[in-house]
Amino acid sequence: MTGSAKMPVLFLGHGSPMNAIVENEFVEGFRKTGRSIPKPDSILCVSAHWETRGTFVTAMEKPRTIHDFSGFPKALYDVQYPAPGSPELAGRVKSLITTANIGSDLSWGLDHGAWSVIKHLYPYADVPVIQMSLDYTQYPQYHYNLARELAPLRTEGVLIIGSGNMVHNLGLTAWDNFDTDNYAFDWALEASEKMKNYILNGDHKSLINYQSQGRAYNLAIPTPEHYLPLLTALSLKEESDSIQLFNDKAVAGSITMTSLKIG
Repeated sequence: MTGSAKMPVLFLGHGSPMNAIVENEFVEGFRKTGRSIPKPDSILCVSAHWETRGTFVTAMEKPRTIHDFSGFPKALYDVQYPAPGSPELAGRVKSLITTANIGSDLSWGLDHGAWSVIKHLYPYADVPVIQMSLDYTQYPQYHYNLARELAPLRTEGVLIIGSGNMVHNLGLTAWDNFDTDNYAFDWALEASEKMKNYILNGDHKSLINYQSQGRAYNLAIPTPEHYLPLLTALSLKEESDSIQLFNDKAVAGSITMTSLKIG
C-alpha cells in the first residue's frame, strides 16, 4: 500500500463494548467498510477512551488488549486483539506534528474504543495499530488542528480512525429501550440531524464550536471525549473527498452509532 493511492479516513461510532462479540447491523457495517477500502500498512486510532494531560502516541511493539469497562459477560473479557504496534509509525507521527510536543507511551495499549471496532475491520489482527491520546486540557480547535498535521500519513498507507459517538449521553440512556430499533430522544435526533447537516455541508466551524449550538447539542455532548474523534477525522477531509454515512441509527435514546467514511 505504501506510496500508492490515498487512504480514506474513518470515524466509527463504537457504542457498547458488546459490539466486539455480538452480531448486529453495526458490526456488519464495520465489516462491510473494511472490505470496501484498501488494506492499510498500519492504523492510527484516536479513541474516546484514552484521555491524558498532553498528547501521547503508543510506541510499544506489542500493545496489550485493555478491558476498560465493567459489568459485562466473561466472554467479553476473554477477547484478545493481538495486533502488533508500530514504533516506526509512532515516530513518524511525532515528526509530523510540529505545533505540540507528542510524548511516547509504553504502557497503554489498545482500549476498547480501538480494538472492539478494528477487530471487525481486520479480524486476523494482522495490521499494526497505534493510538494517539486526547489531551483533556485542550479545546476542540486544538484537536482539529493537531490532526490536520497528520494528513501526509494518508499517502503512506496509514488508515486513520476516530472512534467515539457523535451523540453520547450515558446519564440519560434509556436502557429499557436498548433493543428498540433506532430509538432516539427528540433532543438526540435534533442534535444528530444538525451534526450530519454540518458534516455534509463542510461546516467544520460549527462542529468545532459545538458548545454554542444550543440545548440539544449540550445534551448530546455532556463531555467531549466521544465527540472529539469526529473532529480528528473531519480535519483530514480534503476538498476532493466524498463522505459516506453508515450505521446511521440511534440506540437507547441517547447514543448514535453514526459512522463516516471520508474519501
